Amino acid sequence: MARTRTFIGIAVGDSIRASAKAMQLALTRSGADVKWVEADNLHVTLLFLGEIDDRDLMNACRSAAKATEKEPPFILRVGGVGAFPTPRRPKVLWGGITEGADALVRLHAAIAGPLLELGAYRQEERGYTPHLTLGRAAGEADANLLAAELPKHLIWNAGQTAVEEVLVYRSEMRRDGMEYSVLARSPLRG
Repeated sequence: MARTRTFIGIAVGDSIRASAKAMQLALTRSGADVKWVEADNLHVTLLFLGEIDDRDLMNACRSAAKATEKEPPFILRVGGVGAFPTPRRPKVLWGGITEGADALVRLHAAIAGPLLELGAYRQEERGYTPHLTLGRAAGEADANLLAAELPKHLIWNAGQTAVEEVLVYRSEMRRDGMEYSVLARSPLRG
């Protein structure tokens, strides 16, 4: 049976993409080696499903469509830079969600519940924290350089976008990096 590397997420608008690209450039000045997310690939992940078979892909699409029935469109605002696991030991650099986080958490729970029951999704140990991934530090020395830089960008404002749909994405590794394609769209209808 065919398998597809899949995730469910929210697209961010062009203004957030442009601001995120500028922030990536500013953080590059730290001298750290970082694998940056390409501007076209920037998104907010609701659930990462990994390699799933076609049956589970259909379940993911159905679950996303069902979850969007009760959730109305909302504004997503991105601002402030942080890191996982902590800003003092940054491995994953992200932009925070300063508006719309509650809606993202509700969507995550509504989509994850049915997929957990079907065995199509494995919940992460840490709770869901909505964020916009900017990049990943290459090593510990790079993390130290970034740790010194992050406090300078706590009040960064990346802008806002109207969220009107949830997307199911395919993720494929290409020679020049990851390529995402939209497999299904579920409009917010609440």
